[in-house]
Amino acid sequence: MLGIKPKKSLGQNFLINEGVYRKIVTALDIKTGDKILEVGPGLGTLTQYLADTGAEIVAVEKDDVLAGYLLQKFNTKKNVKIVGDDILKFNPETCSLKPVTYKVVGNIPYYLTSHLLRTVFEKWPRPELIVLMIQKEVAQRIVAKPPHMSLLAVSIQYYAQPKIISYVSHGNFYPPPEVDSALIRLMPRLQVTGYRLRGEGGNKKPETWTLKPDAFFRVVRTGFAGKRKQLGNNLARGLKLEKNFVEEKLQSIGIDSKRRAETITLGEWGKLANTLPPPD
Repeated sequence: MLGIKPKKSLGQNFLINEGVYRKIVTALDIKTGDKILEVGPGLGTLTQYLADTGAEIVAVEKDDVLAGYLLQKFNTKKNVKIVGDDILKFNPETCSLKPVTYKVVGNIPYYLTSHLLRTVFEKWPRPELIVLMIQKEVAQRIVAKPPHMSLLAVSIQYYAQPKIISYVSHGNFYPPPEVDSALIRLMPRLQVTGYRLRGEGGNKKPETWTLKPDAFFRVVRTGFAGKRKQLGNNLARGLKLEKNFVEEKLQSIGIDSKRRAETITLGEWGKLANTLPPPD
């Protein structure tokens, strides 16, 4: 393909279905004046679709050969900026991408998914919207609900509201990967250090939590530390607290200490993190 061979070490599988490209552009809901940060543009096919909308594109490509090719391909496009860099080291602010002023899009290899999302949510200015092509099973884990929650699901849902737009079979890529993919849309929450979340169980009243991410995730990671073990035991052991004390705290917010972490809702994790003692 243009003399450029996909590199397995970088998880390169190029999307070749134009219908899927159009679906990605639609999911981004591009408006006049939008700025788009594209992760791993590869051969620039999606970049071209994005550029044709009139949006301002910043495309970050780690592969030096592809970055050089893209610079030539888009050298006359004033609304496309090609950046040769590792996306995990890239600082969006160097390209004037400020909070809620840009959207993120990309076809992400499996090995990069969790690292990229952690970087986006914890280090970057908050995007307005994120649309990613990721491994199908990972997407399903991200959008999971109780009783199938995981540490990944809680981590992503703390920062954003995820939704799977569609599934994309492996035959739509070159070379075909061994697994199918999914197009997922992530809508970042308004705040990350004390956000408002619509009440669960039919309650429409928003809940406001004032805890910071480190306190929240300290409790969540501890709760998931022992697979399929009772929540009360995990928290008491991991947080070095008396079991009776933990059970009383759980009971005070209506959580059975015998439940497992996989069954705990995002709202319950928030209440739990606010109830237990903060880190020393």
